Amino acid sequence: MTRVVPSQIIALINENRKIFRTQNPHVSHKSVAGLTAIARLIDNLPSELLTISGTDYSDLICGVEAIRNSVAFWQHKGGGEIGITDIRGKNILTILEDALKKCPDQIPSPMTTELVFIKDDGLRNSIRLDISAATNALHNGEWKAATVLAGSAAVALLLWAIKEPPGYTTLEQRPKGPPERWDFADYITVATSLELIKPNTEKLSNIAKNFRNLIHPGRALRLAEVCDRATALTALAAVESIARDLYSIVDEIGRP
Repeated sequence: MTRVVPSQIIALINENRKIFRTQNPHVSHKSVAGLTAIARLIDNLPSELLTISGTDYSDLICGVEAIRNSVAFWQHKGGGEIGITDIRGKNILTILEDALKKCPDQIPSPMTTELVFIKDDGLRNSIRLDISAATNALHNGEWKAATVLAGSAAVALLLWAIKEPPGYTTLEQRPKGPPERWDFADYITVATSLELIKPNTEKLSNIAKNFRNLIHPGRALRLAEVCDRATALTALAAVESIARDLYSIVDEIGRP
């Protein structure tokens, strides 16, 4: 079954607005298919993407039921045109769109590492999404996607860690330029020097680094290697090990 996301429904809502001669939606032969499709897609939204509550969630349900009831009445009437009652002065499509705009298209799997040591919500959620997507790709047999996404999450975690005060500035010898311009190998070296990751994690990260670079066709051809289940598992093991080590440091010394 195709996965439904909020932005998909919002696009359909905006497309259906073109059918109405006024701002107020109504049921007619021209609009009934689009309106029922909107209600059906909302029904098929994965529950984890419905992050709204209170009035927003009530509005969403009221909007869907208003469409259903109006369509049922229109069918009973035998055609013509039936207006759909507003909710608190807003038409149904606007109510639905406003509620759906507050729902994400993606959300990390509940099983994804929490990364509670990262206080920046945006950064934490972004990294968790990459880890979750890498895990899903692994389960779907998408080896390259899993390898690259897990590698990217590992890079993001190491970059965050070495920038946290006092961080990399305490090192006399470090790569040139700002950390954002360093490569994966630099992050591993600096994180190891700062004792942010353990020896085994360093080894895993170096292996994952080499696999992640297989995204470049020239390198993959030159080395006669491809991403496979082993590269995906290694990259995911590396990012999980990095997260474990960073969590241990925060838990031990209370580093923010």
